Amino acid sequence: MSSSDARSLAEMFRMRVAATPDRVAFQYPADAGWATLTWKDVDARVRAIAGGLRALGLADEQRCAILATTRLDWVLCDFGIMCAGGATTTIYPSNTPDECAYILNDAECRVAFVENAEQLDKLRGKRAELPLVMRVVVIDGQTADDGWATSLEAFMASGRTHQAAFPREFDEVIDRITPQSLATLVYTSGTTGRPKGVELVHDCWLYEATAIDDLRLLRLDDVHYLWLPLSHIFGKVLEAAQIHIGFPTAIDGRIDRMVENLAEVKPTFVAGVPRIFEKIHNRVVMGAQEAGGLKLRIFRWSMQVGREVSALVQQGRQPAGVLKIKHAIAEALVFAKIKARFGGRLRFFISGSAPLSKDVALFFHAAGILIAEGYGLTETSAASCVNLPERYRIGTVGPPLPGTEVRIAADDGEILIRGRGVMRGYHKLPDATRESLSPEGWLHTGDIGQVDADGFVRVTDRKKDLIKTSGGKYVAPQALEGKLKTLCPYISQVLVHGNSRNFCSALVTLDEEAIRKWAGEHGADPSAPMTAISTLPQVVALVDAAVAELNRTLASYETVKKFAILDRDFTIASGELTASMKMKRKVVEQNHRTVLDGFYAETIARV
Repeated sequence: MSSSDARSLAEMFRMRVAATPDRVAFQYPADAGWATLTWKDVDARVRAIAGGLRALGLADEQRCAILATTRLDWVLCDFGIMCAGGATTTIYPSNTPDECAYILNDAECRVAFVENAEQLDKLRGKRAELPLVMRVVVIDGQTADDGWATSLEAFMASGRTHQAAFPREFDEVIDRITPQSLATLVYTSGTTGRPKGVELVHDCWLYEATAIDDLRLLRLDDVHYLWLPLSHIFGKVLEAAQIHIGFPTAIDGRIDRMVENLAEVKPTFVAGVPRIFEKIHNRVVMGAQEAGGLKLRIFRWSMQVGREVSALVQQGRQPAGVLKIKHAIAEALVFAKIKARFGGRLRFFISGSAPLSKDVALFFHAAGILIAEGYGLTETSAASCVNLPERYRIGTVGPPLPGTEVRIAADDGEILIRGRGVMRGYHKLPDATRESLSPEGWLHTGDIGQVDADGFVRVTDRKKDLIKTSGGKYVAPQALEGKLKTLCPYISQVLVHGNSRNFCSALVTLDEEAIRKWAGEHGADPSAPMTAISTLPQVVALVDAAVAELNRTLASYETVKKFAILDRDFTIASGELTASMKMKRKVVEQNHRTVLDGFYAETIARV
């Protein structure tokens, strides 16, 4: 019996341990560098956590929350909940105490695993509002057991005692989990209103894991570097794939350690969100510009050669003759150095969670690095479509996974998805479930897109984000925003505005670290307040040049006629970004309503 025959993700985990007990499962940061755990080691810890939950009386499908950053313990707790027959509910570490309490109550969580004293304090302050939470388990530190909070170490010790008393319970619990048992209750990050709990059963994850394996996208000999927030569905699908396929994962959610970690781990694949790739692109471009002179000329020449080779490769051809020689020179002088930043063994990146700018994808491809863009939602267990290393089309999100159906609604172009990865429904929200899921099982994604003759899916924009100008023309703002960010590496975020207006305008934020360095190199005070730096004529000219270049590629009704440079970035704290870094368009527009309205007053000149 192979893991493809598993009836639950917990059973798949048990099969993985039995099949490769001594293979490395995880690497994680330790005092002396990176420590490792084999699958047998992981199993011992998971059994202890599961035993602790069953000792508390956790019933099948009852929810347990995890409130922590991406780290090994997050995965172990998730596996422990799963093997105890429970369902994991995720909470972002950035969530406020009120947001944490809402999710814990709505999900009816019985246990919460929290990272440290700071996260524990969030729940202590709301304890009176959390009558169903019977225990809080603190991952870091020696928390004294007060009957409500305890340390993970003490919790696991109680679990081992319980396992000794009931040695067959672990397997008995797993044996009765069915494919339709609830596995995870993941709350959408909520670009509007309250987050909704998405119910995903074990069969959703079994499907995702086996479909990814069927595509041969990931392999047993791969090395995965995981930094993604595990509170987000993108990280969870990679967990499922790892259990089925068995590749090792190096895990560390500290973004400030990413560059150093990549060099040490030398991964073969890394998944990320578009913002990360935008930042890498900008850093590489700015580095070349700052070097100037001969180095800049070599960089530009190499990228031009790379673009020519990229165009051929996308057509299924390879460079020959003089171009092949040029490409070898460009590889040695520029591209090899870019690849070395990622450890030198990278097969490809995977991008998801939000649209990836085609310009960014083409930049990396010109350097010989494929970003395999994929597409999915929390409601579809993350992966519905993906480009493959051997079959990709830049600018698309690839074809559907085997067993997933995609069609385009005839009336408005909305992408509809049907398959085993689609959610059971929204938790305690039958009306919202009926609105999103048709009786035939088609999920209304809220995204607008197309499917080409070869089955590749292209996502053009969010249905609710489409701008309709007062002249009746439709504009897809995300495409413009992504393009503008690649045209000026000092731009951090962009919001294109214009719904029911007579033209499009934009709000622009700056990468503070990059623009301060630039200001110092161009005769300005780099320590000046951002209110001063953002209004420098030279800075305005930088953005204006990028906007002008963008406009040259657009139809007249799409062009950005006016823009404002804000003196701060959009943030989670301001409510303008979700915890997964998606822009809350309505919040941004409301927070900057005066600026936006000013664009359309006749007396206001262009910024």
